[in-house]
Amino acid sequence: MTLPRSRHGLQAPRSRSAPSPCGDPCCRTSPPAPARTRGRPSGPRGCRSPPPANAAAQCPFERQRAVGFRTPARTLALRAHSSSLAQPLAPASVINGPAPAAAARGGGMERLLRGSRLLLKLQRRPRRVHKGSDGGRRGLPSAREPAPEVACARPSQAPGTMPRRLQPRGAGTKGPPAASAAASEAASRPHPSGDPAASARPLLRWDEVPDDFVECFILSGYRRLPCTAQECLASVLKPTNETLNFWTHFIPLLLFLSKFCRLFFLSGRDVPFHHPWLLPLWCYASGVLLTFAMSCTAHVFSCLSLRLRAAFFYLDYASISYYGFGSTVAYYYYLLPGLSLLDARVMTPYVQQRLGWHVDCTRLIAAYRALVLPVAFVLAVACTVACCKSRTDWCSYPFALRTFVFIMPLSMACPIMLESWLFDLRGENPTLFVHFYRRYFWLVVAAFFNVSKIPERIHPGLFDIIGHSHQLFHIFTFLSIYDQVYYVEEGLRQFLKAPPAAPTFSGTVGYMLLLVLCLGLVIKKFLNNSEFCSKK
Repeated sequence: MTLPRSRHGLQAPRSRSAPSPCGDPCCRTSPPAPARTRGRPSGPRGCRSPPPANAAAQCPFERQRAVGFRTPARTLALRAHSSSLAQPLAPASVINGPAPAAAARGGGMERLLRGSRLLLKLQRRPRRVHKGSDGGRRGLPSAREPAPEVACARPSQAPGTMPRRLQPRGAGTKGPPAASAAASEAASRPHPSGDPAASARPLLRWDEVPDDFVECFILSGYRRLPCTAQECLASVLKPTNETLNFWTHFIPLLLFLSKFCRLFFLSGRDVPFHHPWLLPLWCYASGVLLTFAMSCTAHVFSCLSLRLRAAFFYLDYASISYYGFGSTVAYYYYLLPGLSLLDARVMTPYVQQRLGWHVDCTRLIAAYRALVLPVAFVLAVACTVACCKSRTDWCSYPFALRTFVFIMPLSMACPIMLESWLFDLRGENPTLFVHFYRRYFWLVVAAFFNVSKIPERIHPGLFDIIGHSHQLFHIFTFLSIYDQVYYVEEGLRQFLKAPPAAPTFSGTVGYMLLLVLCLGLVIKKFLNNSEFCSKK
């Protein structure tokens, strides 16, 4: 016997007396069993009960036609939202207005798409479906039939709870990976720069941008993604959540630029700006200016794309490490030689009188002087690596890690603190004493705001534009560097009066160039790894 052939392949012979409930001859769904009642059936003898109203939804082919074949990404999203599917359905007119003819053939469309914004994002991605006999894609509206629009609301959060995107890394889990990937692809996809409607779009909220761009406890003020370079520059004059992050470091950049220009060119001293005695000051000045410049660049152009956002913030971390090493170079030549703690003629009798130890401190001090710059160099590279790795999910508290990491290079200033404890630093050098401790007070306050995320943690949404913790962190960081510049300048004056040893090119600029090379290799390695380019 020859089996009848249909558009889906060979089918078994079907009895004409038992048609499919949906009317499709290819459907293998058996008709519903007759209702069993104690009394006489309502219809004639042998007549089956009429098919249910949602018989089309029970047919697998009609269900595929209404929803489309499931891809792995859709399957993951459906499993993640199985709890929302069990809720009672709202009328179709509430969800998507008057029900179109394509969606009215079954309730599967409403059941799967109600309350799920993730499925709307996945609908934009190509789905692997079969083609029908008419050449159109089976499971999707044809080119001649407009696709129905379904407006789905975002799943509501429990009252009094913080959205997961706005919680710190260790406070909760992230959403399904399919949604993050779709949002990341949408953010990295360029848009036509000449679209006036896109340029005039207002600022976005946290649920309208990818997870990688959402800041902790900042609900609004996000820029459109992705932006062009012109739009990024124009946004510094608009009330976004990055505007004051830029200005709180751009204004200090101009102040320090004028300050160093006066030191190098308008100081009135006999030493020209290219003298070897000023090489440590050049290293320090380049670190200060580069830190503020890279911070401004990262905050302005962070919405170009995911990869460029990661690259700019990697450069920001590298510039902070560069600044820390430049500070150590200035300390090494201008401040440490004037300390009694590093003078063997003072420390040897001091140890004998206070501790009763007959120790020659000459070798210990010489070893310390020989290891200061190499140890600071290694710390600068290690800090950059740790901060770049903190942008992945393995780090639960990235802000705390970055704050701790950048405190480590400050340990190179421990001799100044010990000098104030063991000797009368306030009487010998009051300028260094006052500004040194005031600088570290500003650093402690800046670290507190950077780690605690106060005040936006207390009242999310109130400090999105003005007053959030990162802006306060920038302000107190500027105050700390201002005090540091003041006592480094005082150390330069003392050094020029009686220079103990002339700085060498290899010991100053050579170290800085080698550090730039190493930091560049570190950033290149992280940018080549896609895992580090798509995280916050």
